[in-house]
Amino acid sequence: MTSSPPVKAFDWSNLGLRVISATILIPMVVLAIWTGGWLFLLMTAVAVALLANEWGQLCASKASARMSIVIAAAVLAPTFYAHWGYFTDAAMALVVGTLVAALAAVGLKEKPGDSAYGVFYIGLPVLALTWLRTTPQGLTWTIALFAVTWSADIVAYAVGNVVKGPKLWPSFSPNKTWSGFVGGLVGAVVAAVAVAVLSKLKISIGAAAAVGLVGGLATMTGDLWESMLKRRYGVKDSGDLIPGHGGLLDRVDGLMFAAVIVAGARLIAFIGFPF
Repeated sequence: MTSSPPVKAFDWSNLGLRVISATILIPMVVLAIWTGGWLFLLMTAVAVALLANEWGQLCASKASARMSIVIAAAVLAPTFYAHWGYFTDAAMALVVGTLVAALAAVGLKEKPGDSAYGVFYIGLPVLALTWLRTTPQGLTWTIALFAVTWSADIVAYAVGNVVKGPKLWPSFSPNKTWSGFVGGLVGAVVAAVAVAVLSKLKISIGAAAAVGLVGGLATMTGDLWESMLKRRYGVKDSGDLIPGHGGLLDRVDGLMFAAVIVAGARLIAFIGFPF
C-alpha cells in the first residue's frame, strides 16, 4: 500500500513575509482609496503598468517588453476616460484597446488572443473599480470590496494551512483546501456585514451578507483562474514584486474578479432594484 504524502507544515516564514508586505502596502492602498481623486488615479495607473508588464512577461516570449507597453497603453487610455467620468467612452476605448493589442501581437509575432485577453483581463476590473469609487457612498463600497477580498484571502490562507483537509482543485492549485474555501467565504461575509454596519451603508444586513458571499466566491474564483493561467504558461508566480506573494497579479487576482461582481451588486442597488 502506498503511504499518503506527509502533511505540509504551516509555512511561518512565508506568513511573516506576507504580514510585512501587507503592513507596507495596505496603508498605501487605503490612503489612495480614502483620498480619491488624483491619488486614486495614480495608484490605479501604477497598478495597470505593473500588471501589464507581468502579463507581457507571461504571454509574450519574443517581445515581452514591447507587448507590455502596448497592453499598458491599451488599458491606461480607458482608465483615464473612466477617471474623468466618461464611462461609455472608456468601455469603447477598452474594446479598441483589445483590438490594438491583438494587431500589435501579430506584428510582433506573438499570440494575438493572449495579448487581447490581457487588455480585457486587466482593463475590465479597473473600469469597475473606478466606477464603484465614483458612485454615491462609493468610498464605503470600495472599502467593502477590499475588505471582502482581503478577508477572503487571509482567512482562507490561515484556515487552509491550519485545518487542512481535502484539496479544492489539486490539478491546478495543490495548496488550496475546501476548509480554506469555506473559511474564506465566512471571512468575506463577516467583513461585508461589518463594513455595512459600521459605515451605515444603505443596504440591509442580508444584502450585505449576499455581497460578501458573492464577493468572496469571486475572489476564490479569480485566485483559481490565475492558478490555471500560470499552469498554462508554466510559471509558479506571475512575478516577484511582492515578497511572500509573488507578482502583483498573484496578489490582486481575486480582487480583479471581485471588483466586477461587487460593482455589479452596486449597480443593482444604484438603479433601485429591490436588494
